[in-house]
Amino acid sequence: MREKEGLTKLGSNSTEYGTEYDKNLLEKFSNKHPDNDYFVKFNCPEFTSLCPITNQPDFATIYISYVPDQYLVESKSLKLYLVSFRNHGDFHEDVINIIMKDLVELLDPKYIEVWGKFLPRGGISIDPYANYGKPGTMWEKVATDRLVNHDMYPEKVDNR
Repeated sequence: MREKEGLTKLGSNSTEYGTEYDKNLLEKFSNKHPDNDYFVKFNCPEFTSLCPITNQPDFATIYISYVPDQYLVESKSLKLYLVSFRNHGDFHEDVINIIMKDLVELLDPKYIEVWGKFLPRGGISIDPYANYGKPGTMWEKVATDRLVNHDMYPEKVDNR
């Protein structure tokens, strides 16, 4: 299956962990159940990037949830992709939108949302959220509804 799908990272004995943003690290494989609507969720509790002004590290948990159409993202390639932000300087909001847009470009999902829960720096935390629903489908309305109602009942935060 690995060769058939063109996957180069999964099962590789020579994994390189780059630290410069590279969307080309992302790989996909065929969804065996495109007729079923179901969510796939990834949690990355050790995400890091850099502040574009101070060059200080920013730490976050990144949540990615999507409803696949024809393709799924290969998890090892996603891990390597997220690690590639290590020395990438961008504001939190930009990082979340970049991740979402890269995955939309790769997968053309029915629906996707990306949420960053960044640790506080300077006494404030920033939790950007971005989503997308495929135009012309029910998922377009789901995206609008989830964005409009996003975080209506935020969690209690105890110093993360």
